[in-house]
Amino acid sequence: MALKLYFLRHAQTAYSATGGYCGTPENDPGLTPEGILMAKEFAEAYAQHPWQAVYVSPLQRARQTVQPLCDCLGIEMQIRPGLREVAYGEWEGLHPDEVYQRDHDLYMQWLTDPAWNSPPGGERGIDIARRGTRVLEEIEDRFDDGNVLLVSHKATIRILLCCLLGIDVGRYRDRFAMPVTGLSVVELSSRGPLFHCIAERSHLSPYLRSLPST
Repeated sequence: MALKLYFLRHAQTAYSATGGYCGTPENDPGLTPEGILMAKEFAEAYAQHPWQAVYVSPLQRARQTVQPLCDCLGIEMQIRPGLREVAYGEWEGLHPDEVYQRDHDLYMQWLTDPAWNSPPGGERGIDIARRGTRVLEEIEDRFDDGNVLLVSHKATIRILLCCLLGIDVGRYRDRFAMPVTGLSVVELSSRGPLFHCIAERSHLSPYLRSLPST
């Protein structure tokens, strides 16, 4: 039996429905009513799954997403700052259209290569890769096999998937779609990572899957 990592993006927030930037605890919206339903439906679908551990971003929306599952199983969240979202610096709370108008040149540099460029006062993709892979290394050191759930954020999950696949981190936006409550499963074995699914959402009702997700 191999170690399987289950990467779950948090459920819907007001920002994930409209596309605004939010990456810090000071700018951390809770789930919408629809997001709360998403969290409950995920818990119902995976309550019988044998989990070794649950690792979670410290941001409220991630903790709210997995709380129903943890309550059902009586399992404690392992909070890891390495799983939090990109810090967007001066762009926190802004919509991409606003950033495009305000900081056009910096924004275009960031879009072109987010691995080595960052929002003013924010984080580069390589910064997220470094802190996120430390969490993966901790899990691999602790578990030889079984299922481990990691609840995180859109950019962070896509960057970690790039790291596992050997894809340039600067291309994370171009390689993976990651809607809210999307689940990606990667099996780690002696032959390297085997991807079972990317952003799978069959655990959600058709109505919840139909909602906008940026």
